[in-house]
Amino acid sequence: MSEQLLIPETVRQLRRLWKPHKERLCDGNGEHPTVIRFHRACSWLQRVEQNAECPDLDVDLLSLWIAFNALYGQWDEQRGEPRPDRECWRQFTERILRLDEFGVLAGSLTEHRRLVLSLLEDEYLSRYFWQEPGAASAGKARKLKHAAHGWYQEKRWLMILERVLDCVYFLRCQLVHGASTHGGTLNRTSLKRCVWMMQKLLPAFLMVWIEYGADEDWGPLCYPPIGATVGR
Repeated sequence: MSEQLLIPETVRQLRRLWKPHKERLCDGNGEHPTVIRFHRACSWLQRVEQNAECPDLDVDLLSLWIAFNALYGQWDEQRGEPRPDRECWRQFTERILRLDEFGVLAGSLTEHRRLVLSLLEDEYLSRYFWQEPGAASAGKARKLKHAAHGWYQEKRWLMILERVLDCVYFLRCQLVHGASTHGGTLNRTSLKRCVWMMQKLLPAFLMVWIEYGADEDWGPLCYPPIGATVGR
């Protein structure tokens, strides 16, 4: 990864790097959808940053996914509603990797390889395990870790990224759909791993967005501000 594209550690640093693009895109044309996406993502990422001294892991994971959703979300103009999550974030990850000329995301996935593998072998984050919980299903889920070693050797970054996000999304759905207790004790290890992973991925996504995504068309924005400046 190029030294010029080191991933910023704070939202303030990300916003500072984004500011020239923001000013250019919004010059005399009102709020630009790409600027709104970036602003929304940073607002939720900052929520987690402000909570660092006294983290609430359940809220942190939801905030991090909302930040991600702000980047990938797409509006279905025919149906008048957001398009399905998986479809949208998988298209987003494929595109952001294609734009990532300096390998920012590949570098992050490599640097945090142990965390990636710990997520992939976590049976509680696998739909296969929950279809029929037991030792056999747990073993099937853990096979992902062994497969991932090969993916790293082959530099299959899209495969790795999609599988990691599948794990995080699985736990995100448990929380959103009332299948988890706030502050509960049974899923803390899985939850910590998911939070840590998203804390690594979101700044990397935003860094690629800053360097290569400012002039991209990221598709119809979900629920754009109506009669208001950015901040909604």
